[in-house]
Amino acid sequence: MDVDQYNRTITLLCPTCGSDQFSKQEAAEGAVQLITCAQCGREMTNDDLIQENNESITAHVEEVKAEIVDDIRKQFARMFKK
Repeated sequence: MDVDQYNRTITLLCPTCGSDQFSKQEAAEGAVQLITCAQCGREMTNDDLIQENNESITAHVEEVKAEIVDDIRKQFARMFKK
């Protein structure tokens, strides 16, 4: 099974305006690095951005899981036909 076929890139969107363009500000060592939306200027941490996109991330994970289960079923069906 080629596991690379299940790799996905998930575009994270600004929870305020929906933009996918962000910039990272340099942070002092030990400080929290902020991400700024290029369109609306909202600042948030990387963790906050991920949390705000949790629904989209979960949907992608479920999609990949369904593909994996379907591919495994097909593989077993081929094995047992032999």
